[in-house]
Amino acid sequence: MFNKILIANRGEIACRVIRTARKMGVATVAVYSDADRDALHVQMADEAIHIGAAPARESYLVGDRILQAALTTHADAIHPGYGFLSENAAFARACAEQGVVFIGPPTEAIEAMGSKSAAKHIMGAAGVPLVPGYHGDDQSPAVLQQAADEMGYPVLLKATAGGGGKGMRQVWTAGEFDEALAAARREAMAGFGDDTMLVEKYLTRPRHVEFQVFCDNHGNGVYLAERDCSVQRRHQKVIEEAPAPGMSEALRQEMGEAAVTAARAIDYRGAGTVEFLLDEDGSFYFMEMNTRLQVEHPVTEMITGQDLVQWQLQVASGEPLPLQQDQVKINGHAFEARVYAEDPDNDFLPATGTLGFLQPPEESAHVRVDTGVRQGDEVSVYYDPMIAKLIVWDETRERALQRLGNALAEYRIGGTVTNLDFLYNLATSRPFFEADLDTSFIERHSELIFHERHQDLERELPLAALALLLHTLGQSPARPEDPHSPWQDCSAWRLNEPHIHRMTLHCHQSDHDITVEQQGTLYIVRAADRETHLSGHLDGDILHVDCEGHRQRGTLAQTHDGFTLYLPEGACHFHQVAADTGEADGSGSGAGLCAPMNGTVVTLLVAPGASVDADTPLLVMEAMKMEHTIRAPGKGLVDCFYYQPGDLVDGGAELLGFTPSEE
Repeated sequence: MFNKILIANRGEIACRVIRTARKMGVATVAVYSDADRDALHVQMADEAIHIGAAPARESYLVGDRILQAALTTHADAIHPGYGFLSENAAFARACAEQGVVFIGPPTEAIEAMGSKSAAKHIMGAAGVPLVPGYHGDDQSPAVLQQAADEMGYPVLLKATAGGGGKGMRQVWTAGEFDEALAAARREAMAGFGDDTMLVEKYLTRPRHVEFQVFCDNHGNGVYLAERDCSVQRRHQKVIEEAPAPGMSEALRQEMGEAAVTAARAIDYRGAGTVEFLLDEDGSFYFMEMNTRLQVEHPVTEMITGQDLVQWQLQVASGEPLPLQQDQVKINGHAFEARVYAEDPDNDFLPATGTLGFLQPPEESAHVRVDTGVRQGDEVSVYYDPMIAKLIVWDETRERALQRLGNALAEYRIGGTVTNLDFLYNLATSRPFFEADLDTSFIERHSELIFHERHQDLERELPLAALALLLHTLGQSPARPEDPHSPWQDCSAWRLNEPHIHRMTLHCHQSDHDITVEQQGTLYIVRAADRETHLSGHLDGDILHVDCEGHRQRGTLAQTHDGFTLYLPEGACHFHQVAADTGEADGSGSGAGLCAPMNGTVVTLLVAPGASVDADTPLLVMEAMKMEHTIRAPGKGLVDCFYYQPGDLVDGGAELLGFTPSEE
């Protein structure tokens, strides 16, 4: 076994690898960029080496620096995690040349699966079923479109060097092909340095089912059951589960053996994932093989009782697989929900911000949280906006799903937009409960998933007002030298007058004038045309309240943009409205278009002075590995661009001058 390993990654996966290494008595070395100087994975590791500036291309993607860090710290091996250099054959080869073990497959296996097009040929020759498609060398737009026309729409454009939904576009009609191809190629070139594309027939209601495979250096190969990853947005997984609902033992064996066959076809070693499309009639097709550990590996760990990172280290150090195929057992059901800083109501645009409040659900044998952040950390524009992975397990799918809903309701994050409400709505929806799954699940059930939580102003406003008042009273200046000083009394006491506090709260998109009359331990709140009698106290950030005989508990969190009161029924966001001093100038921001998020300008799609129609693509921005196209709001004239390709732009910044047409 290794004495020391370097982890060429960051965030939750680096923390995940460190935990297993520590359990095995293996020392760890972290690497970090300028942005991650104080990150959790850096604090957890035994050693840490700085490798460059914040952008990944100047740090985590610079293989020479990472390899030098391993040599400097005398690390025996490098664990690449997933993403970054995990599937970079040149990096794996460089490690071998320097005598550092790459904890992953052989270079030849990475190269074989690195091109989706080449992988299709290999799998076809090995007898693994394939989706009909074009995987040829002629990459001219005319040839690609001809293949799509002959195949029949819809089709799927995929970057051959891609992964994680990057460089991928669905095309529903021939008229959409040119724009979709240009966007997919641009995204592929930015993400992988290779814009070679393949075209595949798009199955309208397939499930995305993948098999975890493991091979060692002694000729052994096994599959550790399957994961259903059908619930996706932008071709990226949202909630994964294991085992796949409705999977018969016969189909599991057939698909599992096909997955091991795929691995053996490229003389694979270590952990890999073979991904299939499973059609409604039970037929399945090879989609791709990821030559690394997957983000969703914890659900496999939960149902098999195995530590897959430990397996990786054992296999890489020359040991045989811990289990043979007939020893792999499935126990219970597990879900993983990916918690992101993103806005589901705005096309899942990534968000940035400081995690001013972070309270995950309590971990147990049933609940696991894999994360790489702490309260106070920043979600930056440079990396993937994942905050954590929430994993739950129980003996049946129904019970595991109930635990998932409860854990999501208990997860509390303040300081940035998150997808928690979206995940909760999805996990508690009837179609998901019934396992009516396919890769278009979110689109098919959008009304169920994207609905806003019922806003009960009559219930929430009094509680928010009391919480804010108790917080304010708790912040009064202390005068220990005179505890009876009237200057310490912030109870709104007035001689011969009721003790009344007045405030204006902005809650549920509107302002509300509120009065709170204090009568000893009783608070009479008048808000939303209703009078509510409350009593309670604030213990740290926990609000204990009795609302007319209904006792309950909530959590009050303060962040840069106000307060959030977390209640069992959901979160109530509010802030106190400052008095109007008449200083606002009322000026607008002009007729330009603004950046929807912090990001980088990728390309300008029209020239200054161009006349455009409504919905014309004007420029493309990229943030956290995702592209977003800015389109014309109506017919008009593009006056000028305020930023050029490569410029970093703050969210809300005006991107261009635009004059609407007078027509």
